[in-house]
Amino acid sequence: MIDIRPVSTKRELDAFIALPNRIQKGDPNYVAPLKMERHEALSPKHNPFFNHAEVRFLAAFRGAEMVGRISAQADRRLGDLGHFGLLSAQNDPAIFAALFKAAEDWLRERGRTRVLGPFDLNVNEEIGTLVEGFDTPPMLLMPHNPPWQGARIEEQGFAKAKDVLAFLFDNVAPKPGWSERIEKRPLPKNVVLRQLDWKRYEEDLASVVSIFNDAWADNWNFMPLGRDDLDAMAKSMKPLIRKEFVQIAELKGEPVAFGICLPNLNEAIRDLGGDLLPLGWAKLLWRLKVKGTKTARIPLMGVKKSASRSPIGALLPMIIMNRLGREGMKVGVEAIEMSWILEDNHGMMHFGETMAGAPYKRYRIYEKTLAA
Repeated sequence: MIDIRPVSTKRELDAFIALPNRIQKGDPNYVAPLKMERHEALSPKHNPFFNHAEVRFLAAFRGAEMVGRISAQADRRLGDLGHFGLLSAQNDPAIFAALFKAAEDWLRERGRTRVLGPFDLNVNEEIGTLVEGFDTPPMLLMPHNPPWQGARIEEQGFAKAKDVLAFLFDNVAPKPGWSERIEKRPLPKNVVLRQLDWKRYEEDLASVVSIFNDAWADNWNFMPLGRDDLDAMAKSMKPLIRKEFVQIAELKGEPVAFGICLPNLNEAIRDLGGDLLPLGWAKLLWRLKVKGTKTARIPLMGVKKSASRSPIGALLPMIIMNRLGREGMKVGVEAIEMSWILEDNHGMMHFGETMAGAPYKRYRIYEKTLAA
């Protein structure tokens, strides 16, 4: 018998967070997330997503053993659309069936007629189920699940809604001639490319969010970042950011494009098992601030629509990418992931393929119509 229970105590939440570590224990490419970070991400006190959404964490038990988990999210901004996420379970169709039935029933009670996922917990956090690219560890804030998870989801009546891709840019290989020519070409006098200014950190981050909301507004399932998201982002990203890894392009004094590159935290925590005590803090700080990481990820990049239609605007993503790559080389970054990119965002797909070749990881988002 499989028993589905809502997570209601700290002890249960601890077990809920730790479950993937047990499910994927034998996977050499799995990286246990930091328990402290997971607690904050799933806390209404720290994650602004809870300000406009109701969330239910559900755990599956067989006897006294937790064997699966899932979340259900009812975001008030999305009408009849509900989300699921945080999926992890033993490779047993019965466990998946019980988890999804409980999540779907909970969403149906809240008037949701469609469900989309996985989202951990929304589109601006970890999304998708890995379906290609299991042979390498995940980068910062990217999921890594067992290869059979996609099939278990489809058994519950879900179908593909959209795929998102990740590209890996070789930062030490010689660049093509055309790329070097673009990098060496002087910028127009009315264009300035600068790094983050720590003295106006929150102001620069607000500019980044404004550009992001404008640039990606027409994307599938887009959800704009608000002021509360900005405040949370400013706090969470600050320990990871190097000022030269944030590049902002200004046109006639107005910020119109940006790119943010973050050191790959997963590389630095891979052997910590999610724990920072007793010596994990010291190891993590030394690896990030002294040793550095050989890999990094660009999670955010964008160009305002008004600028993207100009000749220089069309080149800004490549100019920013080249600058981030050059700054990364100075501190030993050998590979940079660009992710995630929607499969039908033809402009960004072309950019990724031009800069990095074929995508090296594919993540799938599933959808289902809920029966009355």
